[in-house]
Amino acid sequence: MRVLVSLIALASSLAYLGSDVAELLHRGFSPIQLYVTYAAFVAVPFFVLGLHALQRPRSGWLSLIGAVCYGASFIFYAATAIHALVERTRDYASLVHELGALYTFHGGLLVIGSVLFGAAVIRAAVLPRWTGIALVVGGLLSLVLYLLRLPDILQIASSTIRNVAFIGMAVSTLRGEDVAHVD
Repeated sequence: MRVLVSLIALASSLAYLGSDVAELLHRGFSPIQLYVTYAAFVAVPFFVLGLHALQRPRSGWLSLIGAVCYGASFIFYAATAIHALVERTRDYASLVHELGALYTFHGGLLVIGSVLFGAAVIRAAVLPRWTGIALVVGGLLSLVLYLLRLPDILQIASSTIRNVAFIGMAVSTLRGEDVAHVD
């Protein structure tokens, strides 16, 4: 299970990063980029629950609640990629405008999930602590960018930080590292 969860987390996070880069280069959405986004997003609930399971029993309820919130947000986000394909939505700002409060609600789930799961990673000390810190920072950055109404393209910074956190978790578990000695 450790290897499967890690490989899915690694592949999904790298695909998500690639999708963000393609969005930046294209200055908006493209069909191929949205298909990659969908594939990356649909895997998130599975690997985040898998990472929770890999930390048990040290991770506790905080980890489970965080994983469920984070995963639930990405079930919705996967659907937004399909929505953008069908409706030919041109960019992230347009997508957020089209989906309104529903998008904002799931953004809140993402922030809650990032903070709770990241805090559980830090506390459990099964995965590298820096990955938990990065996940918390990435989630809170999403919130700050939203509250300050900064350009939507900056959300890529927060997703990059979260993706790097999950890549770090995946690499650590693939290596079978004793994370007590990694930090």
